Amino acid sequence: MKSSEKKVVIDSLTEQIKKYNHFYLADISGLNAEGTSELRRRCFKKEVKLVVVKNTLLRKALENSGKDASGLFDILKGTTSVMFSDQGNEPAKLIKDFKKIHKTTLLKGAFVEESVYIGDDQLEALINVKSKNELVADLVALLQSPIKTVLSQLQSGGTILHGVLKTLEERE
Repeated sequence: MKSSEKKVVIDSLTEQIKKYNHFYLADISGLNAEGTSELRRRCFKKEVKLVVVKNTLLRKALENSGKDASGLFDILKGTTSVMFSDQGNEPAKLIKDFKKIHKTTLLKGAFVEESVYIGDDQLEALINVKSKNELVADLVALLQSPIKTVLSQLQSGGTILHGVLKTLEERE
């Protein structure tokens, strides 16, 4: 590969790393052509972009991106595929699901919510990572809960009070 071609690839990877806040590094070298095609189809359905890259070019793209993903440099060995996603836990779910059929797929590492995860044993932790929108929704639900409780108690108390007054009125 000529240096001008390498520069184009590095620039393209750098743009994708900047565009997507979450990316996973996986080793899919154990898959045959059929398995690779199936993985690509699943990625397409889940809106995950799968790219096979050279480790040296990916490292330079990570350095150029401005993101602190230096913790991933040590795992850039062997075959590396990058899975780009807008949702932090979608590729993790996809990998877990895919591993049920193809045991050879291996998570090398991930950059999710500005944190670095290393190793296949981090898959469960990555599945449970919530996005910023999910965390905001949880916070809003927690803040609304006491207000809803007070309102429902006031409303139920009003119907009981109304029933007592109605009974007293009928006695007279």
